[in-house]
Amino acid sequence: MNNRPPLEVAEVNDTPWLSTEQQRVWRAFLGGSTVLMDQLDRDLRQAHSLSMSEYEILVRLSEAPDRSIRMAELAAQVAHSRSRITHTIARLEKAGMVARGQCSTDGRGVTAVLTDHGFAVLAEAAHTHVRGVHTYLVANATAEEFEALGRIMERITGQLGGRSF
Repeated sequence: MNNRPPLEVAEVNDTPWLSTEQQRVWRAFLGGSTVLMDQLDRDLRQAHSLSMSEYEILVRLSEAPDRSIRMAELAAQVAHSRSRITHTIARLEKAGMVARGQCSTDGRGVTAVLTDHGFAVLAEAAHTHVRGVHTYLVANATAEEFEALGRIMERITGQLGGRSF
């Protein structure tokens, strides 16, 4: 496989093209992360009628003080647009897992609050999710490989200004 651009493109920029091995690893990462996330999502949907993004929102709320987070902060934590988080919270609210209310420190802000029912659903779904993470990811890596993956992802998160989980 030729991983170099036509000569004229290479001459006009300083792009550090991937070596054949780097390209192989990159494509393995793309394929593996896509099928992993798809499978984790499928497992949650089949067993609990929850998507991965809904599960992540429930986790964030469960870990927050009073199980409550301002909607804007929640959107930032899960890297979703405010519009997307509003639609997702509306679905969770309709299912009785989340309630919306006024922010206690700022009357203009809206908070999402995890209900007792939402916490119970999360407690059940966590078993499915963690089993999947272990089966599909952890069991496929040595302890050293898994630690290396964590270090790499932490550096990427820091470099790109993401939030730690």
